[in-house]
Amino acid sequence: MAGPLPLDFGRPLVDLPPLPLDRTAPRPLAVQLADALRAATADGTLRAGDRLPSTRALAATLGVSRTVTAAAYDQLLAEGWAQGRRGSGTYVVGAPAGPPRVRAAVAPARRAEPAHVDLSAGAPCVASLDRAAWRRAWRAAGDAAPDVEPDDVGLDAFRIVVVEHLLRHRGLPADPADVLATGGSTSAIGELARTLPAGARVAVEEPGYQRAVAALRDAGLDVTSVPVDAAGLVVDALPTGLAAVYCTPAHQYPTGSRLSAARRVALVERARAEGFLVLEDDYDGELRFDVAPLPLLAALGPDVVVHLGTASKLLTPTLGVGWLVAPPEVRDAVLAARRRSGGRPARAGQRVFAAFGVHGDLARHLRRLRRELAGRRAAVVTAVQAAGLAVEGDAAGAHVVVPLPDAATELAVVRDAAARGVRLDGLARHYSGTPAGAGIVLGYAGPTGDELERALPVVADVLGRP
Repeated sequence: MAGPLPLDFGRPLVDLPPLPLDRTAPRPLAVQLADALRAATADGTLRAGDRLPSTRALAATLGVSRTVTAAAYDQLLAEGWAQGRRGSGTYVVGAPAGPPRVRAAVAPARRAEPAHVDLSAGAPCVASLDRAAWRRAWRAAGDAAPDVEPDDVGLDAFRIVVVEHLLRHRGLPADPADVLATGGSTSAIGELARTLPAGARVAVEEPGYQRAVAALRDAGLDVTSVPVDAAGLVVDALPTGLAAVYCTPAHQYPTGSRLSAARRVALVERARAEGFLVLEDDYDGELRFDVAPLPLLAALGPDVVVHLGTASKLLTPTLGVGWLVAPPEVRDAVLAARRRSGGRPARAGQRVFAAFGVHGDLARHLRRLRRELAGRRAAVVTAVQAAGLAVEGDAAGAHVVVPLPDAATELAVVRDAAARGVRLDGLARHYSGTPAGAGIVLGYAGPTGDELERALPVVADVLGRP
């Protein structure tokens, strides 16, 4: 611990209270001992400044190995309940400061209100994550030695797993040298935006992913909105003079449509003819339930398309990791910017993702995730249809759109659901300008299965009201 504590280190050795240890219990003796000492400190039996016996003396008193007492002391030192002083011994610090205790007889606890079930779009389905595989990946990641030098590109092991994932699940052949690690899709958009000339014009989908819009604007770019319809981005509506187009072609966010084959070809041809980049955000392209995942724009136009992927929707945002596959000059520009600024993706999430993929856990998780989300989508569609409404969007991803007649109805549905413990996502917030439509973007990945089952009758009821 940094700096001395205001304790009386001259106190004599304290007489410890009884410290019962149950050798038949499944809990380790060191854990039992640490709990007993911590409890004695918390209830005042041991006071701040009391000197504890040495690990050897305490081990002899209790009839246990010195390994047990040393481990217990180490735990208390790490938690801040005790402090070691070289040449003097181990001293009680006392319970860390916390909120004052409130007697139940004086202020009876109020019954907790149930938390809202959040059906907003964008959350991953962590309920489908195999926790044993998750822990195994973190342990494997922890075996690596601490880094000495920063890394601008990304770990080799991470990029190899990404390449295998892209080939098997997205049909994109790539070399590890083509891949840059990122901090996720939004972070990568911000990095790419800063490589474009200040004030350059970039087109985005409307409605669309507003964090991407914010990242582009924060970089000083001129952002222009282009409409989407049932066939995705309206390519014919793109203005001239663009530096880039940001889009979500495999599963348009938030409408759920896919960019048609004809428009894919038209977009790539215009990018080549007019010299702009296409930023392809493939945030959940692996998650299709009706047909095989759609081919990537990057496979059609690798010379003009920057492919962006993320672990956030596949696994969890905890990892804070994604990937970028781009033409060489774009990768070089991103790397140059990283070296100038010192900003780069952290390696910890890359190590965990790589470990998750090495032994097939990532592929198994993806199969399980598709089954889980397909079942949840079916339940959502049934609930919406019970209200006499329909859903829009492909059989893919983790959300659907429920069209509504007007903005007033959208606000009323969101308000009524919130009053009954369900948080819904209105379509209006996904527009940069004046909303051209109304509806609910209904996410079904984030809640647990029980929460979703509890929320769907509420959704059906509020949607079905006249």
